[in-house]
Amino acid sequence: MDKRSDQLHIYFLPMMAPGHMIPLVDIARQFARHGVKATIITTPLNASKFSKTILRDREMGSDISIRTVKFPCKEAGLPEGCENIASTTSTLMYLNFIKGLSLFQNPIKQFLEEDHPDCLIAAPQFSWAVDVAAKLGIPRLAFNGSGFFPLCALHSLMEHKPHLKVESEMEEFVIPGLPDTIKMSRQKLSEHLKDEKETPVTAIVKDIMRAETTSYGAIVNSFYEMEPNYVKHSREVVGTKVWHVGPISLCNKDNEDKSQRGQDSSFCEQKCLDWLDTKEPKSVIYICFGSMAVFSSAQLLEIAIALEASNQQFIWAVTQTTINEEQNEWMPEGFEEKLNLNGRGLIIKGWAPQVLILDHEATGGFVTHCGWNSLLEGVASGLPMVTWPLSAEQFFNEKLLVEILKIGVPVGAQAWSNRTDSTVPINREDIERAVTKVMVGQEAEEMRGRAAALGKLAKGAVQKGGSSHNSLISLLEQLRNIKISSN
Repeated sequence: MDKRSDQLHIYFLPMMAPGHMIPLVDIARQFARHGVKATIITTPLNASKFSKTILRDREMGSDISIRTVKFPCKEAGLPEGCENIASTTSTLMYLNFIKGLSLFQNPIKQFLEEDHPDCLIAAPQFSWAVDVAAKLGIPRLAFNGSGFFPLCALHSLMEHKPHLKVESEMEEFVIPGLPDTIKMSRQKLSEHLKDEKETPVTAIVKDIMRAETTSYGAIVNSFYEMEPNYVKHSREVVGTKVWHVGPISLCNKDNEDKSQRGQDSSFCEQKCLDWLDTKEPKSVIYICFGSMAVFSSAQLLEIAIALEASNQQFIWAVTQTTINEEQNEWMPEGFEEKLNLNGRGLIIKGWAPQVLILDHEATGGFVTHCGWNSLLEGVASGLPMVTWPLSAEQFFNEKLLVEILKIGVPVGAQAWSNRTDSTVPINREDIERAVTKVMVGQEAEEMRGRAAALGKLAKGAVQKGGSSHNSLISLLEQLRNIKISSN
């Protein structure tokens, strides 16, 4: 194959939010390893989070680069430096951020017209990307950052609206038309789904859905063996062209890549690994709620007391947004000192090297907010999970872990909320019960067996000849055929 004439050039435009950016950057890297010229477009602040990784890939021979565009903070009514959804702290800031995405299109359009790539892979939030790609005569693929099951459940809710037929927030209803009987209640749905009235957020969601349905297809960070019925449902019922290429976290082979996935760890990864090396296999539980959770001091206190009472060894990543920087008022008296003394726990304040921790043989369970990236990283590491959904599509993801895959124990979260510090805390007894159930006893062993088997399937999916590897090769072939036919 003549590399210069036949090499595909693909633009990747990730949504500026950790849960979207991390996997799409990894997908771009994986495409580049298959001979694609990959260009990632983002803002300078976001580029700094993964530029070291891209430089390493270039040194290894990948044709991959970053192009940066200034984010229009001032024009969107945002403070300077607010270039990521994780930096927004209110609904108004979120809406302004989405407004900023539409102001973002002119410089990107200019890039596309200059480079004329063969394909544009963009987050659905860049709804204008469909029209830009159409004008250039190239396919636009959507990348949502979620899995097949939650996307199918959301599609069914939007189409059949069963949540509008119940009388209370707590009353359960069946999500119609899915391969499994899945019950949900209104209190576990986001506001824009529950609200029949047109709100600024519902208008944004409708625009996103229009962009998804008019795209050439979608790339999903999942693998066939984990949700086969929902891959089929997406194709046959929802009617979307889809390619599964995950778990994409598995493209990070060495410790340096794993530790810097997302951004540099705020904690010395070697110290973390040294601590884990002193522990028995499957004896440590890891607790992390992603980069967006904002917990109250009262909730953090309940977690700390529950961990102490559970007698389990643990690593707990507490993001900076959740802590009062002035004082550790959420910690029981002498909590950290006791941990240092008896070596039973490790607290990481800030970004943790999550994939490294989950992959370590000493880790035996994971307390997660059920964000799709974390869910897949847990699955790829073969771990059972304590499920504590907070917002986004996380209550759907909990159903997948607990009811379909049967590798999850719910902590008892009942209400969707953008601000988790405004909800009634989950009490220490429920946290301790769920942690113990995942780590100790016959049921824990059975769950661990199912999780380990699924982890093996995950690793097989991305290897040569595996379902995700074949899906990626098939997509690249289709894109090459489109390129050839359009020349």
